[in-house]
Amino acid sequence: MNYLRGIYTIWYRDLLRFWRDRMRMVTTLAFPLLFLVVFGSGLSGTMGMLAPGVDFSKFIFPGIIGMTVLISSFMSGVSVVWDREFGFLKEVLVAPISRVAVVAGKTLGGATIALIQGIIILLFAPIFGLTLSPEILLKLLPVMFLVACALSAMGILLASRIKSMEAHQAVMQLLMFPMIFLSGVFFPVNNVPAWMNVLVKINPATYGIDPIRQLILGTEPASALGITIFGHTMSIGEDLMIVAAFGVVMVVLAMWSFSTQE
Repeated sequence: MNYLRGIYTIWYRDLLRFWRDRMRMVTTLAFPLLFLVVFGSGLSGTMGMLAPGVDFSKFIFPGIIGMTVLISSFMSGVSVVWDREFGFLKEVLVAPISRVAVVAGKTLGGATIALIQGIIILLFAPIFGLTLSPEILLKLLPVMFLVACALSAMGILLASRIKSMEAHQAVMQLLMFPMIFLSGVFFPVNNVPAWMNVLVKINPATYGIDPIRQLILGTEPASALGITIFGHTMSIGEDLMIVAAFGVVMVVLAMWSFSTQE
């Protein structure tokens, strides 16, 4: 019971901090909306149809949702660095709760915040000519949450080894933007140069963007623009298996990292 209480307390604290930081809420949503307006509307006429019934604005919309989840999840580790600088992390680590509970609470807190932000972006779907049925939404939300959990765990793992806010910002930018640009957010990944194809395939974010796009656009048009490995087009289930495996590895490593903290 103490274990679950610890997870809940840390999860609730992260959500409360997010809710009270209105500037953070606005800026994290303004960034993807800017991309939607500038790239989606501005380049739609130039890019033309990428697949039957899919213009560039429809193609980029699921990618922007995935990008929103990725950025918010990845940045969840900033609370770890912040708590370390102000001494709160030391109090948490010496508290009578498992460090596994600390990692679980941080991961779930970051994933929940990322899911909320992704849902807000989903509300703009009708503007881009996309209709999302209740059935699609029921499938989409667990997918987004799984992706958010995996990337939150990665962000927390990295943050557990970073000592300052300045270093955290530099590392996050160094990793986050290449992951975004090489995940298929802004362009199809099925016709890229060989060297880039390797980077796309080893990028975990690629397998998070693809199932979101398949669910929103439909399997057939999205598959024509999706990931192929040795000639095989990845299905939603296969993408999610890779994301889940990656997430488990990140969670285990984050737990190990926290267990070695002094």
